[in-house]
This record gives sequence, structure tokens and C-alpha cells, in this order.
Amino acid sequence: MQESSLHSLLQEDQKLWYHINVLWQNEVLNTLTPILRNPLTWLPLYVFLAIFIPYKFGKKGIYWCLSFIITFALSDYTSASIIKPLVHRIRPCNDAVLQKTVHLLIDCGGGYSFPSAHATNHFALAFFMIFSLGHLYRWMWLPAFIWAFSVAYAQVYVGVHYPLDVICGGLLGIFIGVSTGVFFKNKIGLGKK
Repeated sequence: MQESSLHSLLQEDQKLWYHINVLWQNEVLNTLTPILRNPLTWLPLYVFLAIFIPYKFGKKGIYWCLSFIITFALSDYTSASIIKPLVHRIRPCNDAVLQKTVHLLIDCGGGYSFPSAHATNHFALAFFMIFSLGHLYRWMWLPAFIWAFSVAYAQVYVGVHYPLDVICGGLLGIFIGVSTGVFFKNKIGLGKK
């Protein structure tokens, strides 16, 4: 990508961030988004899956749980330990130019911004579930996507990521989740004899 094209893309990214993080603020999302992005919020879902899937599918359900954990590990390691150190994009809340503008709703934290590990992880897990369980539970497509999207959007809304961070994180997560979900379905498959 040429330098001028990259510069234009980053400018548009910053404009969209400004709209989401500053202009579109409201009390409902100010309360909801920090909760949505908190891993403890989703702990009941993970506990339910860890109990329900092995109960329903036996040994294959245990393999599903292990594959779910492997999907998370792959997505988290790829985004946080490989890509972020290579790209070195500063978070909006750590950018000296934006610090007086950013509407920060949580602790900014250290580390880099691109890609969003939250977005990568949640899209990976959502698409793993869709591709490994979707043939049995067709209704899960929309809730799984909404779950991942809401966590990704929350990352921008609370001020710790730019939209491009969550878009690229989401795409990376989709790739990982589809790959592990299809692999699991083809090799082990729930609902197969």
C-alpha cells in the first residue's frame, strides 16, 4: 500500500473513532460497553458450554471444549504476541495528541492497539462455535455474531482501540475461528455417529 493511501486510511480510521468514542456517547452505552468487554461478563457462557457440551456429546464434547480453548489460544497469541509487537500502533488513549479528546471509560492499559485482541478472540470463538455447532443449532449464527460485534464495538467506544484495530482483529478472528471450526467439524464432528 502506498504511503499516501495508508495515511488516508488512517485519517478515516481516526475520524470514525472520533464519532464512535466522542460524538456518539450516551449514558446507556457508557454503562453497557465496559461490561460487554469485561471477560468476567462472559464467564457464565463459558462455564455453561464447558458443562453442556460434554454432557450432551460425551467424549466428543470434551474434544470440543479443548478445541475451543485452542482456538482462543491461537487467536490471542497471534494478535497479542505476533502482530501487535510488529505493528506498534499506539492506543488512542495513550496518544499524546488525543489524550484530551478521548472519552476513556476504563483503564487504558499498556501495550499496542493493532489488532484488538478482544475482537480477534471473540470473533474466533464465535465463528468456531458457528462452524462447529451451527449445523446442530442454526439459531446460534446471529447471537454469536452479535456477541463478537458488540465486544469489538465496545473496544472503540471505551477509547482503547481504533475501528481499524477491531475490524482487522475481527477478520483475523473469523479466519482462525472458521479454520478451527471446520477442522473440528470434519475431523471429530458433533452429531456424527
